[in-house]
Amino acid sequence: MKAFVLDRYGKKRPLRAAEMPTPELRDDEVLVEVHAVGVNLLDAKIRDGEFKLILPYRLPLVLGHDVAGVVVKAGPRVRQFKPGDEVYARVDDFRIGTFAEFVPVKEASLALKPKNLTMEEAASIPLVALTAWQVLVEKAGLKKGQKIFIQAGSGGVGTFAIQLAKQLGATVATTTSAPNAALVKSLGADVVVDYRTQDFEDVLKDYDVVLNSQDGKTLEKSLHVLKRGGKLITISGPPDPEFGKQSGAPGFVKLVMRLLSAGIRRRAKGRDVGFSFLFMRANGSQLREITRLLEAGTIRPVVDRVFPFESTNEALAYVVAGRAKGKVVIKVK
Repeated sequence: MKAFVLDRYGKKRPLRAAEMPTPELRDDEVLVEVHAVGVNLLDAKIRDGEFKLILPYRLPLVLGHDVAGVVVKAGPRVRQFKPGDEVYARVDDFRIGTFAEFVPVKEASLALKPKNLTMEEAASIPLVALTAWQVLVEKAGLKKGQKIFIQAGSGGVGTFAIQLAKQLGATVATTTSAPNAALVKSLGADVVVDYRTQDFEDVLKDYDVVLNSQDGKTLEKSLHVLKRGGKLITISGPPDPEFGKQSGAPGFVKLVMRLLSAGIRRRAKGRDVGFSFLFMRANGSQLREITRLLEAGTIRPVVDRVFPFESTNEALAYVVAGRAKGKVVIKVK
């Protein structure tokens, strides 16, 4: 099969177009013929070597976390899916590899593709939707009437999280540039802060939840917009000790995580604010809940650009540039 392969870690290192053997199928997996792939910043961060300690992959490695496609084969323990099913998923860590013509996916991580979405639209959904779900529903327990600040509202996670927060009945504030203000308002944002001319710290007060996706400086400033008892949840680091425990990382890696987040945890505690880190995980049952929202039309995908398979490196560079409105997708078949 054709695939794009990472031979060595390195910043902006191009992936190599290669012929690879079709992956072996485990008993609880299906083999998916890949039609479209969502491109995520996580793919670039793994390529750059930023997750070597947390995710020690063996190289060469096929990157790619999001997939939409058709089941061509099912393992003997698979019960819910059969050849011919149109499906989508965020594949599991250590089984990534959607920048290819075929990818094995664990049954527990898979869901039927929303009937009203194209393959390209469906491929844009899993990682960002599951990230938003696991932050807002699982960690934050966001409730009707609460206020949430979602950073970078026109990005992949932001465009989905705004819509989900509105479905949960929350008031939503976000940051974006002036040209993207109309987009985030159309998704449901109530308060829009132009990050180029305004400081969100001066505009927002007494929020219940902050979804942080930006740098350390923004993380620190986010403490000041939360009310006492509020929750600061970051998806861009630093990892907290709880994540270290769940990840099963070696002892020295857990110690590094504890030290990296010690300062922000101490300052959050001083302001009576909860701090936590989320590294989203594959989850087919949550994806089925998300499918219902998509099929009902209450949440819509936001796709910026679709690249052909041979332009995978260009798609990755476009995501890293940080100018995409919503998601970037690669059309494989």
